Amino acid sequence: MKRILAVLVENHPGVLARVAGLIRRRGFNIESLAVGVTDDPAISRMTLVVEGDEATLNQVSKQLDKLIEVIQVADLDAEHSVAREMALIKVSVDPQRRPQVLQLASVFRASVVDVGHEAVILEVTGTHDKVEALISLAQEFGVQEVARTGIIALARGAQSMTAPREERYDDAAVLRV
Repeated sequence: MKRILAVLVENHPGVLARVAGLIRRRGFNIESLAVGVTDDPAISRMTLVVEGDEATLNQVSKQLDKLIEVIQVADLDAEHSVAREMALIKVSVDPQRRPQVLQLASVFRASVVDVGHEAVILEVTGTHDKVEALISLAQEFGVQEVARTGIIALARGAQSMTAPREERYDDAAVLRV
């Protein structure tokens, strides 16, 4: 079973290594990992896709929550969240086949972000399956290179992950919940 975990962490060096190390020690492979700063520059959000049985994945969530730099862990199920990934795909083209590549991009609502004499770079955003399908069909033309972001996800509706804000008075930090 695949799980998408959203993890709010303190934004400082070494946190990613600690989180990845904890998951590695449990014997899991991280299928996808995306990390970025949130609206608060002191906090980053990690979105991890891991596979395993229910009990073990619950244990991983609990262990992550115990790390000192981890602020919050959320399990995002497919039914109650929106998950997307982005990919850049460099496709070989010659002048005669360029219209076919552009038509393929249009079908997938992909953007053409660079056009050269021998290659076109497409940008696609969508579900993992949509990205996989475009890459698979582009193979007919010759895929030279692919770069992917990994999955990012948010819970649907009003539910959201928020971290407590700190108000700073001189050098002392007071935590407001």
